[in-house]
Amino acid sequence: MSSHDRSLYLRYADALQHPSDWSEAIAAFFSADADINVVHPFNELQGADAYLDKFLHPLQHSFEGLYRRDDIFMAGQFEGQDWISSTGYFVGHFAQDWIGIKATGTLSYLRYGEFHRIENGKAVESYIYLDIPELMIACNQWPLPIGPGLSRGYTGLIQGPASKDGVITNEPDPAEGQRSYQIVTDMLTELATKDEAWRPYWHDNMMWYGPGAFGSFVGIEEFASFQVPFESQFDGWSGGSKGNGMTKHFTRYGDGNYTCSGGWPSLTGVNVKPFLGQGPTKERVFMRVCDWWRRENELLVENWVFVDVPHVLLQLGYDPLPHSQGS
Repeated sequence: MSSHDRSLYLRYADALQHPSDWSEAIAAFFSADADINVVHPFNELQGADAYLDKFLHPLQHSFEGLYRRDDIFMAGQFEGQDWISSTGYFVGHFAQDWIGIKATGTLSYLRYGEFHRIENGKAVESYIYLDIPELMIACNQWPLPIGPGLSRGYTGLIQGPASKDGVITNEPDPAEGQRSYQIVTDMLTELATKDEAWRPYWHDNMMWYGPGAFGSFVGIEEFASFQVPFESQFDGWSGGSKGNGMTKHFTRYGDGNYTCSGGWPSLTGVNVKPFLGQGPTKERVFMRVCDWWRRENELLVENWVFVDVPHVLLQLGYDPLPHSQGS
């Protein structure tokens, strides 16, 4: 995707960097009938107006002075389609309750990650991830004290890339993007292997920035203390890159030293051990997941991850949100 094409998102992002009425920016970025998917409790929203009315305007009402900042922005192609993605934070003063979460009257952060398929200069298909549990933990309102790993991990504000180069406004060397894509794709094929064959793809002091409900970890051994137990809680744990016939990535591409992917759903497995204190149900679970990775030379050094954890827990018979809205 050319630098000219990147300008579509950069104009949109610039508008959202300042508290204002974002209606015009939304109308300019999304097609009127865009297929917009947002994490639970919002789920499927049809068109730009629904995105404004059901998600963005209520968010602005609850968080005074709301603005958004990007830590990563990248563009590329997947299976002949043009995609852009970004991740960062919504930031504002939490003044009014939101989806049942009690307002704290303080500065608050809501981590977001999103992907947009572009046709004719408009976003026509979008997937928008929010780390609602991370916000609830910061507000002391998340009901579950444990994570899937051996330890709870760190939960708090997630940093952007240590290299400070995550917002890619000009097209890098395509060969570097392809190199990044291949390293991640090869690594994904080695997840959920008995010999942990994914290890050689990672730096020993890698950073894994997980969903708030899972926690974040530094170092490959700490990451393994999360990843291996997590995989064991779901028989046949399988991701969107493995062609399992049940889940797939809607996109996966590299741009410079970065790679991203997402699936709606991406992961699946049969719940055979307790997960976040729920189950086992012996039923198949599907997970909406997305990632951004940064590499240095041949090794992955940072990984930002979202999982729609409330949606997963609903499949296990538990609703962690104080109030549900949307479809």
